[in-house]
This record gives sequence, C-alpha cells and structure tokens, in this order.
Amino acid sequence: MKKLLKAFVILLSLSSRAFAQSGQTPTPQWRPVYHFTPAKNWTNDPNGLIYLEGTFQLYNQQNPFENKWGHMSWGHATSKDLVHWKHLPIAMPEKIDKDTTWRFSGCVVLDKNNSSGFCKSGSCLVAIYTADQPNLKKESQFIAYSNDGGMTYTNYENNPVIDLNRRDFRDPNVSWNEELKKWLMVVALPRDNKVRFYASGNLKKWDLLGEFGPAGLKEGIWECPSFMQLPVIGYPGKKKWVLMVSFGGSRKAIMQYFIGDFNGKTFINDNPPDQVLLVDYGDCFYAAIPWNNMPDNKKTFIGWMVPPAQETYPWRGQMSIPRDLSLIETREGIRLVQQPAALIQNNLANLSGNRVMELKNLTVKNQDTSIDRKNILQGNSYWLDADFIVEPGSTAGFKIAQKNDKDHKSLSATEIGYNSTKHQLFVDRTYSGSGAGKIKKENLLQTIDVQGNPEHIPIKILFDKSSLEVFFNNGEQVLTTYIYPDEDADNISIFTHGGSVLLKSMKIWNLSGIRSN
Repeated sequence: MKKLLKAFVILLSLSSRAFAQSGQTPTPQWRPVYHFTPAKNWTNDPNGLIYLEGTFQLYNQQNPFENKWGHMSWGHATSKDLVHWKHLPIAMPEKIDKDTTWRFSGCVVLDKNNSSGFCKSGSCLVAIYTADQPNLKKESQFIAYSNDGGMTYTNYENNPVIDLNRRDFRDPNVSWNEELKKWLMVVALPRDNKVRFYASGNLKKWDLLGEFGPAGLKEGIWECPSFMQLPVIGYPGKKKWVLMVSFGGSRKAIMQYFIGDFNGKTFINDNPPDQVLLVDYGDCFYAAIPWNNMPDNKKTFIGWMVPPAQETYPWRGQMSIPRDLSLIETREGIRLVQQPAALIQNNLANLSGNRVMELKNLTVKNQDTSIDRKNILQGNSYWLDADFIVEPGSTAGFKIAQKNDKDHKSLSATEIGYNSTKHQLFVDRTYSGSGAGKIKKENLLQTIDVQGNPEHIPIKILFDKSSLEVFFNNGEQVLTTYIYPDEDADNISIFTHGGSVLLKSMKIWNLSGIRSN
C-alpha cells in the first residue's frame, strides 16, 4: 500500500508538509514508549502480522533510508508482550531496476501442511503482498516464502500470482477458511470501492469467488481490507463475519466496517448499503489488520497512526496499541467492540513497575481539580482507566498534557470528556499548546454522538508522549489522534462546566519507564 508520494497526499488529503524530509533535530519528547515506532525513518501500514511460537511478528511498510515516504520495503520487528519490540533487519527490500518493484502491503500465513510446496521441513511462512511497479504503472499480487522463521523471504519465481494489469489493485489479506478447505483472500479494487474474494489450495493459483461493494463510504478509495469471523459477546456460539476497509479521500484517515455473512463466494451485508460504521472516530487510524495464527482463533489487530504535519526525528509514523476484537448486540444491531490487548492490560502492574495511583468517589463541581500525582506520574506516558457519572446539563472529563502558569492557571491542555447536553463524547485539541498549530483546524475538535443520555461513562485514556487513544463505553467507541505538548506540559486535572461530576474510580499507571530493544 501507499504508492507514489503525490498520490498518497491526494488520496489522504494530507498536507505535503507531512511528507517533507524531517529536520535533523531529535524529538524524544514525542517518541512513544509503549507503542511501536521504527528505530529510525518512515513507517506506514502494518504488514504480515503472524503469531509464531509465542512471538508476535510485525512487518511494516518502511523506508530504510529516509524519514519520509519512499523506497517501500518490509521492515521487521518482534515482541513477546506487544510492548517491547526487537528491531530486525529489513525482511523484504525493494527491487531497483528497469522494472522497479516496491513491496507494498500484504500478509503472512503459516503454511502448516506445505500446501505451497515451499517448505523445507514441515511448515514455513508465506507472504502474500502487492508488488507496485511504478515504471510499468501496475500493481499485482506476489508471494514469497521463508524457511528461517520470517527473517528473510525468497520471492516466487513465477510471480505474479494474480495480475489484472491494473494500476490500482492491492493489499491482499489471506487466512485459512475451514469451510472451503482453502486459503481465502480479500483484496481491494481501490477506485471501484470494491473488494474481491479469491480462493486457493496452494497459495499459487487463485480462483475468483466474488466481489463486494460499493457500499458505505464512497467517492474515495478502498484499501487494506481484512476479513474475519468474530464472536458476539453474550451469545455462545454466535459469530458474524466482519469486513474492514480503510478509506482514503476525506480530510482524515478513516476505517469502516461491515457486519454480515459469507456464503462461500462473497460477503452478504446485514445493514443497508449506505450505512457507515466507523472502526475509529479519530483522524489518524488506518490500515489495521489482525495477527494470523493466534491461539483459539483470537483476533487482535493493530493500525497505523497516520502522522500529521508535525515533524519528528529520527522516526516518523507509529502503530496504535494492539486491540482485541469482538462483537456486541446493541439497539442498533451488532457492533464492533475494541479493547486494548488483554496481554498488555493484564501486565500493567509490571510494565509500570507498580507506579500506580488511585482515586475513588471524588466529586468535582464547576472547576478544574489538579490530580495530586505524588511524584508517581512523571512524564507523559501513562494509562488512565476511569469511571465517572456526569450530572445532566454539565460537561466533564480530563485535561491532559496540561501546562499551568505560576498561579496554576491552565495555559494549554487537551480536553477529553462528555457533554451531557449534546450527548457527545469528545477530544478537544483547540488549546493543546504549540503543537496544535500543526493540526488541521477542522480536526481540532473531534466528537462521537452517543445514543440516549448515559450518566455512567467508563473511559480509558492511553497517552504516550504524542499519541492519544481514548476508549469510551468499554470499547464501543474509540478515538485515536495525536497531540504534541511542550516538554513541561505534563499536568493532569479533572474539569467540569455547568454542574458536577462524580469520579467513581480512577487508576493511572505510569509507563514512562518502559524501554524497547
């Protein structure tokens, strides 16, 4: 995924400044510590996610040479806990010749039974990805195989395995389908707002099954599809198929999803074709795909957080927190639920070195109340888990990355909260500090409309130097974005306007001590 730089800018409607060569001034104050970033240079889409013998493999679109988009290759990192990442050499570099080939987005599967014939000893890894050939103005699907645990890949000598002779045809995602007893691929026809389904018995010869689309968001492009079955919580044995696609063409990065069934040929949408269901309500979550080969067929995915205009160095771009996926039944129908990966949540005490603070049953009315951190929350990398009740007619929440003057008056902060009059959850970056000047004005205030008028608001705030992910209502709504606070803007407070809020409970884990390999 991500073709020529010019096309990328047009398709995502991002300022060209976002892709200019970054300055050489290091920006450690904005490098996340518990989210994945490359050791250096540009990164975008996660690729080839595979879980293998207790290790999470993460490949990613990477420029091995510069801190801007280009030279698309597959970077590589591994982790045991989804927090500490070991950076490895480029696994699949670009090929430069008269028919230059960039390694665009794709997936990796474990070929347990050597269906491909590539495996030297029982099983091996097979990557299925898009080869972008700019000189030929063509994208087609290639495969490559690895017999050393994914450290290096050998390209199939008879590539491509699917070729429509089209300029835009990309981002294959493949998994084993037990009912078909075949490998099932979903791949995007971006400008048609469609995905295609293919099946194969050997990962080399692919047969077209059917198509889905257009539907949902249109007048842009569809990219990076994924297709999975998820359980419906509270209904044992009930599962539905979820089709996700990223959408380029708006003023922000968007992912949408569809709920339905798979009939062996194509996807049957449960909802009206014009209904739009968003994976994330922020302005930067994109290209998310799940790990293959997870135990018990669990689905955990990770997305690229599209970097805005603010330059960072010596890296640019990062991944979201890995998220566990499931479905729930709501009044509006079956909907997606995302929670930060349980592997991370259940390890917060260790990750924080037991640096955690807790509050219970605190009432705040028409004021800002600074949280007494007791030297526990030094730094802007933490995980906040809270439950509060907002009085009707009031607005309440948290101010993070807050900078105060000598009289403790707020000079800058990002507000995260709930407006009970408008029935909206929100993230407001209007007064986020000097970094707010690099944020598009139309995206400074981001909101989520809430059905009904809930008084009880459970919320998780994952703030990591510059990345911000907010999980509302136990993961029914998620909002992902960036902020770039000043180095000394690290206060946290609770605020209310027009009434009171009861903070039933709050825990904050300080994660600033995490160091990745």
